[in-house]
Amino acid sequence: MSKMSGRRKFAAILSALTLGAALCFASGTARAEDNVTEDQILHALSPAKKPPLTRGLSVGPQTPQADPTAVAAEAKFVQTIRGRATRSLSVTEREQIATIATTKPNIDLEITFDYNSAEISEKSLASVQALGRAMTNADLKGSTFIVAGHTDAAGGEAYNQDLSERRADSIKRYLVDKYAIAAGDLVTVGYGKSKLKDPSQPLAEVNRRVQVVNMENKTTAAK
Repeated sequence: MSKMSGRRKFAAILSALTLGAALCFASGTARAEDNVTEDQILHALSPAKKPPLTRGLSVGPQTPQADPTAVAAEAKFVQTIRGRATRSLSVTEREQIATIATTKPNIDLEITFDYNSAEISEKSLASVQALGRAMTNADLKGSTFIVAGHTDAAGGEAYNQDLSERRADSIKRYLVDKYAIAAGDLVTVGYGKSKLKDPSQPLAEVNRRVQVVNMENKTTAAK
């Protein structure tokens, strides 16, 4: 009786392990085959909607109002980088862009390129096209966007900086040529390997990415 019970327990455990492994494999495959969609990009880059003001009614904690002086200074800075060549941005300006970007709607896209090249790979065209369609949506059209190139930690700093800049420029050219997005609405910047998404794995594929940020600056953007 105890032997039979032991066998049943062993069979149950083996079955659970087999099922668990199958689920993990299926889940991993699904993630690998998923492509970012226009709706996902649109959602990620859309500013949070502000709740309507209700006269004489206050419910819950109130979001602190942004400092008007800081907002004006940020808008002025964004205006100064619009239309600038990628290589003309100073280290200080690149860092200022990165600081502002942390508070803005953004998305990381795993866009791959041909080896040692700024040519967008065939398998990544769908993601770039989804980005182009999202940017022409009425909710986003006319905003100022940062297109930031990042590399992994392989290679020297100068090499990676140059490669990240060329790849960001490549995305910009595609969006301007294929989707008629105003060139002035796209600010390209390269960070090389200075801002790894996963510093614990400096050579991981997740670090080779293009980040797109909506700077929410429609007042100065081309319409």
